Amino acid sequence: MGIVGLVFGVISIVGFFIGLIPFLGWFNWFNIPLAFAGLILSIISAASNENSKGPAITGIILCSIAVFIGGFRLMLGGGLL
Repeated sequence: MGIVGLVFGVISIVGFFIGLIPFLGWFNWFNIPLAFAGLILSIISAASNENSKGPAITGIILCSIAVFIGGFRLMLGGGLL
């Protein structure tokens, strides 16, 4: 499950960079829910697996970046009230 969270994190960080392009900030509306799903999966994986937490921790970091900075980008563009 940590690998799935890492894959969601990589996809959401790529989507985050797409959302930074001018006139494509609306893409964050699709990216932030994906990043939340990856964040939840990564947290569950990190809490349940004691041996290899590396992919889960990386997924947590990537998804958190995509959620917080993507949400900030939406607020700057007027897309989030």
